[in-house]
Amino acid sequence: MSLLIQVIISIIIISPILWLVGRGLVGKQKAKLTDAIWIVALGVIVGSVLMSYVHGVVGMIITLIIWLVLIKHFFDCGWVKAIIVAVVAVVVLIIIAVILAVVLGYGLSSLIGGAGFLPSMI
Repeated sequence: MSLLIQVIISIIIISPILWLVGRGLVGKQKAKLTDAIWIVALGVIVGSVLMSYVHGVVGMIITLIIWLVLIKHFFDCGWVKAIIVAVVAVVVLIIIAVILAVVLGYGLSSLIGGAGFLPSMI
């Protein structure tokens, strides 16, 4: 059940970003939203199964190669483009995560009374 939830959440969060980055780098004829969904779904499923058998750095490297193969296959591009798409997608995900953390952090601090709330409790 947790694998299904992981796949669904990954599709919702990662697929649109992967699709937009793919469209920008390989073109809209090659990078379809359905392709991005397949890349994410298969990447999460195969990666999860693989990581349960192959642990550590070796498992991470094999998982990374699988993701690159999926990007290369579904976006119909070469290895270099697949690597660039993957790196740019990760950078965009990190930027979005930081922005959300800052926005939610400010939102949470205003809910609990601002920055002065916590020190006054100590």
